[in-house]
Amino acid sequence: MGLELDVRAQLVCILFALALAACAGKPVGVLNPVAAADPASSRVDMFVVTTRSDTGIATSEMYGGARGAEANYAEISISIPPDAGRTIGEVQWPANLPANPATEFATLSAQKLDPATALQRFHKRVAAVKQHRVLLFIHGFNTRFEEAVFRFAQIAHDSQAPAVPVLFTWPSRGQLLSYTYDRESANYSRDALESLLQTLSRDSAVGEITVLAHSMGNWVTLEALRQMAIRNGAIHPKIKNIMLASPDVDVDVFRRQIAQIGTKHTPFVLFVSRDDKALAISSRIWGSNPRLGSINPNDPRYSGLMSTSGLQIIDLTDIKSPDSLNHGKFAESPEIVRLIGGRLASGQTLSDSNTGLGEKIGVFTTGAASAVGRAAAITISAPIAIIDPDTRRNLPSQFDQLQEDATEAASGVRRTLPGG
Repeated sequence: MGLELDVRAQLVCILFALALAACAGKPVGVLNPVAAADPASSRVDMFVVTTRSDTGIATSEMYGGARGAEANYAEISISIPPDAGRTIGEVQWPANLPANPATEFATLSAQKLDPATALQRFHKRVAAVKQHRVLLFIHGFNTRFEEAVFRFAQIAHDSQAPAVPVLFTWPSRGQLLSYTYDRESANYSRDALESLLQTLSRDSAVGEITVLAHSMGNWVTLEALRQMAIRNGAIHPKIKNIMLASPDVDVDVFRRQIAQIGTKHTPFVLFVSRDDKALAISSRIWGSNPRLGSINPNDPRYSGLMSTSGLQIIDLTDIKSPDSLNHGKFAESPEIVRLIGGRLASGQTLSDSNTGLGEKIGVFTTGAASAVGRAAAITISAPIAIIDPDTRRNLPSQFDQLQEDATEAASGVRRTLPGG
């Protein structure tokens, strides 16, 4: 019986892993630079900080899933095919190597750097960017190094955010049955991420920092921010936006993290989706505890969380996604990723009540300003609207639907087993 339960748990992990792009069909060695870019293609130049090891890894792969003894640095340039020939929100993986820059993502250059050179080049680059903005991305579970690079290149390009892209990639094995290893690798990397945040904040050329984390990457992000707040007394004021996309984090643990970060921190923006099947499965893995990325903002159990933490929730439930498990809507929906980039480009934080996000998606806030125009918004775009606390109390809870989704997902796993 114990073995059967263990097998079932592993199968649940497999289903959860499908929330991110699978490795199948992605050739190894995509970071090997092509000879030339297509004249019509775009280019994303990013800095990379990683706690991955490069021991025993081919030059064309750069870093693997093992844990490095210290942080490593790199600078990578990715070519993005012309928008007219691609689907915004998707990574066009090479079918074969070398990649075709006219129709596929392709690597133009990939260079490992020592820490001093990396910081020098970063300082020079950010000093030349308008408003001196930085976009820091932390990926989620089951993500190989090259997958993190290509996904972030897509986000940086499609959002059109005028910022220097910085990728923090932790040692995910990129394997379906490595959920627990990945979780511990995220824990292993929190000191390095905090150190990066401290370094970016201290750089005199940096004006603003936006943090974007996805799935399990939210765990290491929240832990690093918590450590920064404890060490410094607060999150550094240069960190203007903290976006948590589909966080695979226990709601009760998040309450404690926020309590230690303090109530005067930069407002957090939380992207949730009640139809996120990946997080429904994760909830079952963790004993049916709700995951932060799939909460229902209308549920009164979370009203206190929003009012005490200054948390803003952006509900993506009604946004369509090419991802069948609805776990990557923030990056895969052209509407959302461009809206985010547009807000950052205009210098508005996503917690600003005047951002106009409510015109496209549901925004749940605790500020009085959220009531402005809510009647018109609810009438015109319901269920996509800006909803204030009074409105939330008058709407029915949909939390039960999340639990039903989780139960249905678990039942599907049982049916795949003998006697299930």
